[in-house]
Amino acid sequence: MAEAYHSTDPGFAARLLTWWDEHGRKDLPWQSPRTPYRVWVSEVMLQQTQVTTVVGYFERFTRRFPNVQTLAGSGLDEVLHHWSGLGYYARARNLHRAAVIVAERHGGVFPTTAVGMQELPGVGRSTAAAIVAQAYGTRAAILDGNVKRVLARHHRLAGPVSEAKTRKELWRLTELHTPHQRVADYTQAIMDLGATVCRRSRPQCPACPMRKTCRAFAAGDVERYPERAKRQTARRLERRRFFVLVDPDGRCLVEQRPALGIWGGLWSPPERDANESLEAFLAVRGIERALVDDVREQAVFRHGFSHFDLDVETVYVKLKAMPRLAQDGGGKWIDPGGHTLGLSAVAAKLINAQAW
Repeated sequence: MAEAYHSTDPGFAARLLTWWDEHGRKDLPWQSPRTPYRVWVSEVMLQQTQVTTVVGYFERFTRRFPNVQTLAGSGLDEVLHHWSGLGYYARARNLHRAAVIVAERHGGVFPTTAVGMQELPGVGRSTAAAIVAQAYGTRAAILDGNVKRVLARHHRLAGPVSEAKTRKELWRLTELHTPHQRVADYTQAIMDLGATVCRRSRPQCPACPMRKTCRAFAAGDVERYPERAKRQTARRLERRRFFVLVDPDGRCLVEQRPALGIWGGLWSPPERDANESLEAFLAVRGIERALVDDVREQAVFRHGFSHFDLDVETVYVKLKAMPRLAQDGGGKWIDPGGHTLGLSAVAAKLINAQAW
């Protein structure tokens, strides 16, 4: 089995590291200091999210939660508040759960092996490898979206990456190429190459250090790889109506969503079926129509998720006074600019764009 750890192209890692020494990103905030905690937070944030988006969130998040003990001791609402807008909120819930486990069961010390790291909620095989490689310099092969693209093109690998057979071969290839020295730098280098040069669209092949051995480049069909699976069904479209109640002081009513599902655990203006009328909503909430000062409807806008699109209808309702039943009916009234609740990007957009 030892031969499996020797690359079929011994120069692969060397060329990549030479390129990274000159062109790689070395000023990312989690690189200095490069602690297990900071690397872990960054890698979870980077799941399905680009570096340029993550940087600002990471800096704000780690200012508020500078270590795993602080994160573990904070409420989930506040954690979600600092995650608001980053999306894929299960990551934040898992991050909080994992922090509690590390703080309470491991004395605040993170696992030092990829296997141990995978036992934490929200940490899969590739994320675990990226954490231990960068935090401890441990040899561990990663396979995120950028690495899949680099390897699929370099080896001109047939088959969609969603297929088990293709993924198995990609794991074999990433093991082959991962070196025994400078593992932390190599891990960052191959992610950087995929993000900045071997991009999904308009790849910068002339600037790529792998172009001389890249089979897809030689064949002139780089953008064909990684091959995509054929879409089996049309993208789903849903339509929902949000009621943004605004009290005389400008505060908005929000309700907490169920823990599971889209926007799980976050707060949002009341969301209802698209055919629910204002009168029906007010009746269920126990709000007298006489309390309504003004009603305005905004143009529908579309918000995209990974597997479906949501058409958002918004009804703004300005109230003359605070309704007693609405105040005590399971929601909270919040100042759009002064709260610590977790809001989705859509919810934040709605309450920050009041019609008055």
